[in-house]
Amino acid sequence: MKKKKFLACLTACAMVLSLAACGNGQSDTPSTATDVVETTPAETTGGEASTPAAEDASIDFEDGNMGFVQAYTKPANAVTPELSVVDFNGSKALQVKYTQEGSKVAPYVGIDASSLLGPDVAKVASMEVSLGVSYEDGSFNAVSGKIYAWSGADLVETFDEWSVYLENANPKKAVATLAAGEEFVADAGNLFIVSVETDNGVDAGKGNATLYIDNIRFLDASGNLLAADSSVAFAGPESFSGGGADYSNLAIVTNAVEFEGFATKGDGWGQDGFEMPQEVIDALVPGSVVEISYSSESGNMWLVMPDAAAGWMRVGDGTNGKSYINNSMNVAQITYEQIAEFCGDDVSTWGARMQCESDTAWEVYSVKVGQKAPVYTVSNAVEFEGFATKGDGWGQDGFEMPQEIIDALVPGSVVEVEFSSESGKLWLVMPDATAGWMRVGDGTNGTAVCYDGKAYITYEQIAEFCGEDKSAWGARMQCESDTAWEVYAVRVGTAATAKMVNNLVSFEGFATKGDGWGQDGFEMPQEIIDALVPGAVVEVAFSSESGKLWLVMPDATAGWMRVGDGTNGNAACLNGVCQVTYEQIAEFCGDDVSAWGARMQCESDTAWEVYSVSVGMSAE
Repeated sequence: MKKKKFLACLTACAMVLSLAACGNGQSDTPSTATDVVETTPAETTGGEASTPAAEDASIDFEDGNMGFVQAYTKPANAVTPELSVVDFNGSKALQVKYTQEGSKVAPYVGIDASSLLGPDVAKVASMEVSLGVSYEDGSFNAVSGKIYAWSGADLVETFDEWSVYLENANPKKAVATLAAGEEFVADAGNLFIVSVETDNGVDAGKGNATLYIDNIRFLDASGNLLAADSSVAFAGPESFSGGGADYSNLAIVTNAVEFEGFATKGDGWGQDGFEMPQEVIDALVPGSVVEISYSSESGNMWLVMPDAAAGWMRVGDGTNGKSYINNSMNVAQITYEQIAEFCGDDVSTWGARMQCESDTAWEVYSVKVGQKAPVYTVSNAVEFEGFATKGDGWGQDGFEMPQEIIDALVPGSVVEVEFSSESGKLWLVMPDATAGWMRVGDGTNGTAVCYDGKAYITYEQIAEFCGEDKSAWGARMQCESDTAWEVYAVRVGTAATAKMVNNLVSFEGFATKGDGWGQDGFEMPQEIIDALVPGAVVEVAFSSESGKLWLVMPDATAGWMRVGDGTNGNAACLNGVCQVTYEQIAEFCGDDVSAWGARMQCESDTAWEVYSVSVGMSAE
């Protein structure tokens, strides 16, 4: 099995492609074991199907159970399929039915090997599975995809490819093999994910294929069949379905104050909310953000301040500013500065109440207020080998810094710590600094940005408290928290920050792919050229084997130009979303957009695919 990349066990930055789905607000609630088992006629495949030879299976779906499968919806191109058990090709099979919507074009279906096999999951050497396809008009079209595996305690992601390309070999057996170093281990949430990557029926005007999964066979190294318990429920790792919010277009909210009891709903253009408690009023200061967890039919959400001295006021509705909304359309942020622009700088004049509203039926689940902090991405990372330790609250521990870590600590770098703690906080201690024993990032000496099981402390923060000369920082780096904590890994790399972005303009039709170091793209329409102004951000929903992507401006007056590749600036790539700023393009192509050329292309250092491109405005 080909190795692709690593998934961190405790983080949403753990990516198959990440998380961040693009655009249409589609629900990511998967079907569950309560789905009704349907009985339908076997689908016609347009020819005489080849039935795989009868074999005993670990799972054959004849009992109707499917609770051990779940849709995986975090990739940027992931559609949410309908999952059910139906009759297909003379037996029961898992039916995966889906329809493309915009940039959401592919189903991903997780099979929870850990729950199915228990301790025997460590014996798995391969998985065989029968895969079939059909179309509503009875035609046959070739379909192909991948079977991903998340292996070991660190959830190493690997994949094998599958295809059904002959009408008389539909369904067809696919095999996913775990090579040396890719072994499953007990109690680690190891699983397989079946995806559809190419559906030729779409190009032929036949709509989307329906995929059928049947006769799953888990085999050990000797080819022996492993028994599975089909009655189990899916219990995948945190990085599969949770653990990580979709931070696309948003800031991280630190030192957050919960608006207790803020849960309500309304119809389109109907407002509802609550009187602000004092702790929320106190948290509304420059640099703060109101964050709303919600759902709405349109994906829109904003605030209403009904008692403002300036008058009843919408904020973030597109007329009075625009909310910052993630690509999953389930989190909205409105900054203090946006509210102040329309309600005045004096919070005491904003009125007692805060309400929410959308242009369609909506529901709000929670509201909080805190300080905005950047979403970091790290490239060219150097591992601090052997940095794994733990301690009690206010207890420090760490190690002497190796030379490669000292060398990596340069302006623009960031220390990334993978950790867990009861409070969700962690920071650094530099115990031997010439300036004295020093905490950095604890909230007094700067604040570490902590989210998704990682803490980020920048070179500039360390330099602020320990001095610009890193030779004065001392030999050791330690970690600490205010509660019991454990650190799993530390690395230092080049920092890039993802931007808060709103007012997105779509680059219509920008969907393409290429091999490593191959570029492709399109001529920029006028609305994209018009959107490329100071403060603008080009945002690309993508996947690549390396997790990297950047822009190429092939017709720039300054010459054929890569932007964001690590040499000409660094694109911020996280969870399947890449951002390149106007300022980065201008640095290398010039301030005059007319000199950038007519075309915009994408590129990566490994095979890549782009699902959509848009241009929006940054909050900075």
